[in-house]
Amino acid sequence: MVKVITYGTFDLFHEGHYKLLQRAKQLGDYLIVGVTTEEYDQTRGKLNVVDSLITRIENVKQTGFADEIIVEESQGQKFRDIKKYNIDIFTVGSDWIGKFDYLSDYCKVVYLERSKNISSTMLRTKQTPIQRVGIIGTGRIANRFIPEAALVSGVNTQCVYNPHFESAEKFAHKWGIDACKDIEAFYAASDIIYIASPHETHYDYISQALDHGKHVLCEKPMCLKKQQAEELFEYARQKNCILFEGIKTAYCPGFSKLLGIACGGAIGNIRGVEACFTKLTDYNTRELRDTEYGGSFTELGSYCLLPILKIFGSEYERISFEALNNESGLDLYTKAYIRYPNGLAAATCGLGVKSEGKLMISGTEGYIIAEAPWWKTSYFEVHHEDPNEVERFSERFLGDGLRYEICDLLSMINGDRKRDFKLTRKESEAMAEIMEKFLMEEQRM
Repeated sequence: MVKVITYGTFDLFHEGHYKLLQRAKQLGDYLIVGVTTEEYDQTRGKLNVVDSLITRIENVKQTGFADEIIVEESQGQKFRDIKKYNIDIFTVGSDWIGKFDYLSDYCKVVYLERSKNISSTMLRTKQTPIQRVGIIGTGRIANRFIPEAALVSGVNTQCVYNPHFESAEKFAHKWGIDACKDIEAFYAASDIIYIASPHETHYDYISQALDHGKHVLCEKPMCLKKQQAEELFEYARQKNCILFEGIKTAYCPGFSKLLGIACGGAIGNIRGVEACFTKLTDYNTRELRDTEYGGSFTELGSYCLLPILKIFGSEYERISFEALNNESGLDLYTKAYIRYPNGLAAATCGLGVKSEGKLMISGTEGYIIAEAPWWKTSYFEVHHEDPNEVERFSERFLGDGLRYEICDLLSMINGDRKRDFKLTRKESEAMAEIMEKFLMEEQRM
């Protein structure tokens, strides 16, 4: 008898799960299916599990493919189960290729091809249907998005669109999704549109997506003009769609904890915020080739403006910029100085100049410091006048962090509007206004 074992969350059970179990059963004579607990899923970075463990086990049972169902609840259990049940073949989906090769010392490891175009027809009558995601753009951030989305239950990446169809085909082949040549077909196949295209294209793509009644997650900066941001948010409200700006820092647990402590009186009244984000970038990248919309501030400024706007708000008295540009006029190193009625703020960005990237929040009774990469907030310290009086805080930051914003977007789509405080409409509009002022300043220089 050939024994096969596979594992999964099997949340919001769909035909992709069904086909995976069907193919797993065909590999041998006896199939054991491990269903993971929500607690274990959280430790390995999977978010937003909807169905209870009992429901998920029952859904697997109803397929008729599982000869035995077990519960996976801890790290290292796969190895123990292989030994315990005398397993011949371990199998999982192809989105895990390479992750379990170490088990080949104990049994045969088989990666089953992932089902493309998972239909959520089976779930449309349920309260929480699977949301199909279509991606516009095929650059670095789009490549990070797909594995992050795979770790959020309730979404499935279906297809990609790029006006340069060859790029879309290459991207689609890499990730096992469809490339759409026709943008109307792309919108028809999607419920959520994730926009990861160049900055200047965001406005038009968001408008089109809202025209089609789609929810939108757009990479930062969402807009480069305040009026455009205002128009789009109002249009999304009229269409009853969610418009969501993807600044991952805003949604990560560590940053929320930092803001809570900073604004909760731990350092008294806040009087200063300094945020710095710099990196050395290849000169062949879009950020340093696009002389009109590239540069350090449009690329990194949203991160640095985020803590300033969260703490001091959008009603600043004045703002000024200083930039060091290259021979093409592109800013390689930029400082924005913002004056508030009761505080001073500075945002420093660099693509061609490297600096100590940190977030410093200064108050009347102490300060908070988060070292680089503070935009992936996992650790920060609270200091007081007594140098021995230091409080240390930590929080997990999983993967590239995009799963947090995807999870919050999904919750809002499903009716939970309590999460929009993490990045409000007013804050996104203020960022667009500051971007607009910076670009106007650059044109005058």
